[in-house]
Amino acid sequence: MKAILVSFLIILSTLSAEAQMYFPPANPATWETTSPATLGWCQQRIDSLYSLLDRNNTKAFILLKDGRIVLEKYFNGHTSTSMWYWASAGKSLTAVLVGLAQQNGSLSLADKTSKYLGSGWTGCTQAQEDKITVRHQLTMTTGLDDAVADPFCTQPSCLTYKADPGTRWAYQNAPYTLLDSVMEKATGQTLNAFANQKIKTKTGMDGLFIKQGYNNVFFSTARSMARFGLFILNKGNWNGNQILTDTVYFRSMVNTSQNLNKSYGYLWWLNGKVSFMVPQSQFVFPGSMNPHAPDDMIAAMGKDGQFINVLPSKNMVWIRMGNAPDESPVPFLFNDKISEYISLLSCPSGTNNPARAAKSISISPNPVPSHLTVNLETAAGEVVLYRIFDSNGKIVCSGTEEGNNFTLETQHLPAGIYFLRCLTKSGNFAARFIKM
Repeated sequence: MKAILVSFLIILSTLSAEAQMYFPPANPATWETTSPATLGWCQQRIDSLYSLLDRNNTKAFILLKDGRIVLEKYFNGHTSTSMWYWASAGKSLTAVLVGLAQQNGSLSLADKTSKYLGSGWTGCTQAQEDKITVRHQLTMTTGLDDAVADPFCTQPSCLTYKADPGTRWAYQNAPYTLLDSVMEKATGQTLNAFANQKIKTKTGMDGLFIKQGYNNVFFSTARSMARFGLFILNKGNWNGNQILTDTVYFRSMVNTSQNLNKSYGYLWWLNGKVSFMVPQSQFVFPGSMNPHAPDDMIAAMGKDGQFINVLPSKNMVWIRMGNAPDESPVPFLFNDKISEYISLLSCPSGTNNPARAAKSISISPNPVPSHLTVNLETAAGEVVLYRIFDSNGKIVCSGTEEGNNFTLETQHLPAGIYFLRCLTKSGNFAARFIKM
């Protein structure tokens, strides 16, 4: 009798958890909402978040909790029906499509890419080319040279040998873009037809891939981007329909896929790892990529700040569309800044962890002429290990300071964009500054 009662309680608990998750119907105008006040969020802090977004060229922002819209804001003439590009955030959609193609038996990640693209798809020797697999394309480890004149070029002459596949991580568009051709050859369908059949019609997503130069760029409304984030939050399930049934693939997609960049899965960025790499650099940065976000956050990030952030521990998804907030290829620092503002949304009497929410860094002036003042919200007297990196990821200055307020000399630095990283017992902090 006791065993039956325990089983009943487990089933009841499972049903209750499932009942809390909401999935919007196909009608894009219909979507349940949750009042921010019920989450203990202050309007003043919401307004500060919106101000941050507005100042940084945002067009759309949506935050979901348990599948329901809590925050939705459009800027600069953008509306809920406006289409916008995902840029490299669309890589995350491609990753799911590859998983569905493997699930169907159309391809295997272990397959040589030349099985679908034919011999000579690169400018490498045959022996070098034969080592490249679909998995290498998914993990940015093809070994092809990312320093070519046009990193988007998919012609064989642009795809040259740099290192053996699997031995070097480099964020490169061209090998990723060719995954589209791999899928089309493997499935016998166009990229848009396969996406429509497998994901879009089942989740109510709009949008399509549009050819732009060498790239296939996905365009959609902001709500469609949020739908995709909700689909990922629920591990490939949409309202009880398990679309991505290959659980091994899903786990691999959202966990470290190789030992070079711990913060990269299958075309997804991963938070909470011991180190990370960034585009256009071979430097390995210590610490988590987004220190103000939960460690289990996974992110799709694209040029000009197209973000899909999935936070399983918070049962939350938030997306941002817009123009560039800064000059970095993938503005991960701005992504973390938004995460910081979201972590501070609760009113002082809220239930958020105040120690985590309070951590922040401020620097002034910015741009900086000769001296940079740094303020950290840490305990007084903590030892701070700081490093300044140039735009290529090279350490140009490092040292230690004591306390949460100090000044660094920058007059020796050439004009340009730099990244400051501070490591303390309380956590790690990052900021970007411009040297005049």
